[in-house]
Amino acid sequence: MRQKILSISYSDWKKLGFSKGTLHYMKKNAEADKHFMLNAHVRERLNQWEKLVANG
Repeated sequence: MRQKILSISYSDWKKLGFSKGTLHYMKKNAEADKHFMLNAHVRERLNQWEKLVANG
């Protein structure tokens, strides 16, 4: 999950309808060695991004 978050570009994230700030804080949390949680709707968008990248 951490690698997924760190590999997302801001432009791709924006296409999914989220703000740059949301991704910024997700990346900040993903870089830390601590546990972190994601809201359900953010997790859904993360999965949508994965499908978007897989389809090209």
